[in-house]
Amino acid sequence: MTVPLRLLCDSRTILPPYWHEPLPMKVWHAIQGQALRLVLALLKALGAERASDLGGAVARRIGPYLPVSHVADRNLRLAMPELDAAARRRIIAGVWDNLGRTVAEYPHLPLLKRTQSGPGWEIEGEEILLAQAARGGACIFVSGHIGNWEVLPPAVATFGMFMSSIYRAPANPVVDEILLSLRRRAIGAEIPLFPKGAVGARYSVAHLRAGGCLGMLIDQKMNDGIESSLFGYPAMTAPAAAALALKFNCPVIPGYMRRIGPARFRLIVEPPLSLPETGQRAEDIAALTLAMNQVLERWIRAVPEQWLWLHRRWPKPVMAALADRITGEA
Repeated sequence: MTVPLRLLCDSRTILPPYWHEPLPMKVWHAIQGQALRLVLALLKALGAERASDLGGAVARRIGPYLPVSHVADRNLRLAMPELDAAARRRIIAGVWDNLGRTVAEYPHLPLLKRTQSGPGWEIEGEEILLAQAARGGACIFVSGHIGNWEVLPPAVATFGMFMSSIYRAPANPVVDEILLSLRRRAIGAEIPLFPKGAVGARYSVAHLRAGGCLGMLIDQKMNDGIESSLFGYPAMTAPAAAALALKFNCPVIPGYMRRIGPARFRLIVEPPLSLPETGQRAEDIAALTLAMNQVLERWIRAVPEQWLWLHRRWPKPVMAALADRITGEA
């Protein structure tokens, strides 16, 4: 079964068209788009390794002094209280280094292939992807903002799993199209990408119903999600991956792209998670969501400097209790 083309679309058809924007906004978006093209061209000219090193160096030099790094420090105090201040500073510097590298590697996405060394990636768990590709049918690939998550879809596509994704579309449609073009070139096929939101969710359901593979990043806070433990504390978590897996009874394959050098990665793929079968939908969704968070936590503990600690992952009451604890220890 195939999904009609009108159901397989990205933000170009879901979001308001560029030509309907007011002229001043259209001009501003065009200027931003040209600036982005220039930056991407300069980074591409440097080559993947040098661009990665430059992005990491700039972000590592500036990022730790930005206010958002205080969010990362509080998150680390909560999740990994065994760390001292120096260890937290090293991790935060590493977070910025990884983020800067990830951004600078963007124009090189189409060139990052499976290689023995240098820019590119290697893999652990290849047999899992080959088995799913041979089996066919719907599947959900879950990951997090670890290493360079943008390399995941093209790497997985190498094994015959053309993974569509839900993504946060930029407000600037010109920038959105530039980034979408890079993603499509990296994957090597016209794969539908769904902007985050209610409409994108409906297209995702249609994609799975048609037997497609859907990639989902499961580590961000969702205020209207469900509580699920992460590092021992309740964290509002999107239940969509679990709900869709149970709805379609499809495999949930965990995996992430671990950075092992400048523009060099190891794709780590793990066996599919077991799907709860109690018949109690809410309980099954909660159990599967928790299982995903446990996998995510294990990955983060392995390479804490490669995860985005910069967002407010835990709810305010949890962080307020942390502040009280810190005050009491002072």
